[in-house]
Amino acid sequence: MTHLYQKFETLLQNTPWHFKRYLYDKVAWDSRMIGIIGARGVGKTTMILQHIKEQLDTKKALYVAADDIYFTDNKLFDLADDFFRNAGEYLFIDEIHKYPGWSSELKNMYDSFPSLSVVFTGSSVLDILKGSSDLSRRALIYTLEGLSFREYLKLFHDFDNETYSLSQIINNEVKLNAIQHPLPLFKDYLKRGYYPFGLENEMHLRLGQVINLTLETDIPQYANLNVGTSRKLKRLLSIIAESVPFKPNFSKISEMIGVSRNSLDDYFMYMEKAGLIGQLRNETSGLRGLGKVEKVYLNNTNILFNLVGEKSNVGNVRETFFFNQMRVNNEVISSKKSDFIVEGYTFEVGGKHKQQNQATQADKSFIVKDDIEYGYRNVLPLWAFGMNY
Repeated sequence: MTHLYQKFETLLQNTPWHFKRYLYDKVAWDSRMIGIIGARGVGKTTMILQHIKEQLDTKKALYVAADDIYFTDNKLFDLADDFFRNAGEYLFIDEIHKYPGWSSELKNMYDSFPSLSVVFTGSSVLDILKGSSDLSRRALIYTLEGLSFREYLKLFHDFDNETYSLSQIINNEVKLNAIQHPLPLFKDYLKRGYYPFGLENEMHLRLGQVINLTLETDIPQYANLNVGTSRKLKRLLSIIAESVPFKPNFSKISEMIGVSRNSLDDYFMYMEKAGLIGQLRNETSGLRGLGKVEKVYLNNTNILFNLVGEKSNVGNVRETFFFNQMRVNNEVISSKKSDFIVEGYTFEVGGKHKQQNQATQADKSFIVKDDIEYGYRNVLPLWAFGMNY
């Protein structure tokens, strides 16, 4: 186990502390078992290492990656047993979905070591959700999304800004500290600001790898699909990316990619759970929503620019950003008269020359405009919706 502790110490020494994700203070860290899940690359590992570094006695804590070579010949449960018997109190297991039988071993840890705190993360939403049924009475499950525009301003440019509620946003109360002109920063965020690794070189290649691994490994493994399925998933993702925005015609798409209608429904669900797309429904959003799917978007604008580049339709970019940022803290559904309904308010999203129609002149209706710095009356700047978390 010595090399596990050495890796742990090295990681702690190199963990940044100046920026914490929106979820950090919402996690009940004192719970016996916690799961933090989300799409690849959104910062789960950094968040748990920050917690260890700043809040715990590191002599009583251990961080391990579930795909470490140590676990080729050793079991997670045995590690937990040895750690517990040597007065360990806080065990952190990263990328647990890469360890076969992880769900049952976590269950056994919870039942066998009542004073041991276990936190686990999973890069793939798919496998964690599939296995969490065994842990439903034991683990608190949190989902970490990518960076909001507010978080991007802090991490990329060191601008501190508070979060704003939907009510504050629609009342034009959003203020930016030390930023006179938000639009250049906003445009940069749309292309590279959703993932923390956007700070690093070769962001385009890194995001491409995330997309490919999700399509080629995560989804096929989760759904027990063959290798050829990944090509069909890539084709489907390409169709969505090039649409303006995408209103699904399931029968036509089934013919285009050569799958049955039932299989196509499953493909959409898999990609939504994996953090590649978002489905806008007419009654209720979320993965368990029963409403009809009215539109399908890529999960975030970074993926959109990665797949389509400068050919990205500007209307698609605007709506993708709005949907992505708003659904973290709010219920977002489709509107027959406008683009979106959020918590009973109606929003029409467009450019700076967007005109009001009759539907957007009501008390609870708003025009959301790209390319404007600040709002007035019921006209709101698009970037302001990135300050909600």
